[in-house]
Amino acid sequence: MTKKFVPLSILAIESSCDETSAAVCADGKIVSNIIATQAIHAEYGGVVPELASRAHIQNIVPVVDAAIKKANISLINVNAIAFTQAPGLLGSLMVGTQFAKSLALALAKPLIAVHHMQAHVLANLIVEPAPQFPFLCLTVSGGHTQIVLAHSPLNLEVLGETIDDAAGEAFDKTAKLLGLPYPGGPLVDKYAQLGNPHAFKFAQSQVPELNFSFSGLKTSVLYFLQKQPPNFAALHINDLCASIQYTIITMLLRKLQLAVKQTGVKRLCIAGGVSANKGLRYAFETLGKEKGWETFIPPFEYCTDNAAMIAITAYYKYQANQFSDLSVSPSARAAW
Repeated sequence: MTKKFVPLSILAIESSCDETSAAVCADGKIVSNIIATQAIHAEYGGVVPELASRAHIQNIVPVVDAAIKKANISLINVNAIAFTQAPGLLGSLMVGTQFAKSLALALAKPLIAVHHMQAHVLANLIVEPAPQFPFLCLTVSGGHTQIVLAHSPLNLEVLGETIDDAAGEAFDKTAKLLGLPYPGGPLVDKYAQLGNPHAFKFAQSQVPELNFSFSGLKTSVLYFLQKQPPNFAALHINDLCASIQYTIITMLLRKLQLAVKQTGVKRLCIAGGVSANKGLRYAFETLGKEKGWETFIPPFEYCTDNAAMIAITAYYKYQANQFSDLSVSPSARAAW
């Protein structure tokens, strides 16, 4: 009698900020990825932690149920439960952590804690063609900006990171100065497509080595707007957005070129929520062609916060027997 093949299946949960997501990975392939977003934060101009954690409590059961059903698998046949352990909003992380721990305990399944930023890097491994190791990854999100050298799935070296605001914060904060609603980053990208990126010049930080700083950009935009007449931003919104976006992208790619020079690695990826930015994607691919790099960008659904990236990371951790016990706790700022 032929033994039925049973794939290695992992259920993953992501709840680090304002998206509740669940995904199933079967033998390294994502077979479901469900995301519930929270629109209520737009009313307040930013994510409200208490509201986010409450929404996670409401969403987590139906999201997990939908992921399991779409994957056509039973919870009993899942090999492990994975979850985002850090970093993020503590209340939001606690919802996902406690749910995953309870599920693992009830099903007698191993538990896998995943670092959110490691998962963003490994999102590049979800679809083919995937980059071969080693590769460099520019990870840009609302709370983090990093350049990472990936030696292997579980050996990631941070070469540089932001010392203040992240790139995503720079987009959202400058968008607010322009009178745009939250989240402002996608709107800056939208209007930038219609504007002149060289219409206005804003300050670019000169931080040593591979670190970043974006707080000076916000100040530069603020001082510039204060000198302008009323309604200036509204009348020049396209050019302002294009110039701001050009400044941010220039700073990001300048550091990435330096990382290539220092490491000699010419396989490059971008990841994180800001990697969904059309201007950044185009500039990254264009520069890659000019420099002879191999470039990789995850599909849009794997750029923003999602459980698929948690699942693929957990898949490699499972193979390395990197499990967590039930004493594991979430952390808002844990390092890798």
